[in-house]
Parts: sequence; C-alpha cells; structure tokens
Amino acid sequence: MKSITINGSQRESVGKKSTKALRNAGQVPCVLYGGDKPLHFSAPELAFSKLVYTPDAHTVVIALENGETYNAVMQDIQFHPVTDRILHVDFYQIFENKEITMDIPVKTVGTSKGVLNGGNLRRPYRKLRVKAIPSKLPDFIEIDITPLKIGSKLYISELRNDDYKLLHPDNTVVCQVRRSRLAIVDLEEEEEEGAEEGATADASADSPATEAQE
Repeated sequence: MKSITINGSQRESVGKKSTKALRNAGQVPCVLYGGDKPLHFSAPELAFSKLVYTPDAHTVVIALENGETYNAVMQDIQFHPVTDRILHVDFYQIFENKEITMDIPVKTVGTSKGVLNGGNLRRPYRKLRVKAIPSKLPDFIEIDITPLKIGSKLYISELRNDDYKLLHPDNTVVCQVRRSRLAIVDLEEEEEEGAEEGATADASADSPATEAQE
C-alpha cells in the first residue's frame, strides 16, 4: 500500500488556548494512539490534502522535527461544520507484525453484459473493511463486472483472498445488475432457453407412445 509522509512538530501543551493558536496558524492538532502513550503533535493543514481528499487508501509516515518517525493509519478526522476546515486528526500506530483494520476502496473493471442490455449497476459498497498486517493491505479491491447479467449478484464470498480478511458476512452483496424499464432480454439467455426447449421437444418426439390397454 502507498504511504504518505506528514511532517509534524510534537506538542508540549494540549490546552484549548494552544490548540486555538495552532489552528489560527494553519496547523492541525493531531494525536497518535497505539504506542506506549498518546503522542500529541501538529502538522500544516495542507499536508493532509493527499491523505484526506482522495478515494485511495494510504498508510502514513509521521515524521517529527526531532527525527522520530512513526508508521500509522488515519483513524478519525473532524471538520469544521461550516468551513470544512480540518479541526483534528487521530492516528493509530501500526506495527509490521500486527494486524490492522482499514476501509479499502472497491474498483470495478470491464463492462457488464447486463448494463449493455439496459440494466442498472448497483454498488452498495464503495469501500470494504479489511483486516491484515500492513504489508498485505491492498491499495484497492478490483472486481471484474464483465460476466454480470441482468439479475446477477456478486457476493463478498467471491472476493476471498489469502493476504487479507474481509470483515463482512459471506452473503453481503458487493454489486449487482438490476433490471430497468429499458432493459432487453439477454440474447445468450434467449438462445440457451431456445436450445433447451428444442431438446425437450425432440426428446418427446423420439419417445415411444404408450399402448392403450384393452
């Protein structure tokens, strides 16, 4: 998984006055959890643009002025209700041999047969919750929707992977193609049904008639 470096400064004071002063100076108060004790630091608001305003998932390298670095993932973020400025960010420290949980984006490839025939592709989940050690976390989960016909569904059980665990029930529908008013019958399905009907008719014609009993 790709990583983003955020350069920050450790905070000595965590009171309301110092926090307000940081925000007025364009800095974002942050806390790193998961270690021996919480680490308070701040970083420029612009440093978060590639982390926050993107559909992709990233791990983070927090680099402090004293030379210390920490690997982490963003756990929570708070925005101002009016201006949408970043008010606070919580991080969670990660370790190479310890599993973590992240929301990983879902990307589709191909063109669904059902969509070509007028069906609607529904994607209830834009991200899936995944658990793995950091080195096994994927950048995204790719789904080939080409085989999906009208009425077809793709379940979470079909996306199993040895590198990570998907934290959703096996019967969770990740995407499906639903019929619309403009949808047409799949030609392949028509041909299959026609072939089955023809085979049934041939079998009936070839079977001997039952003799009437006197």
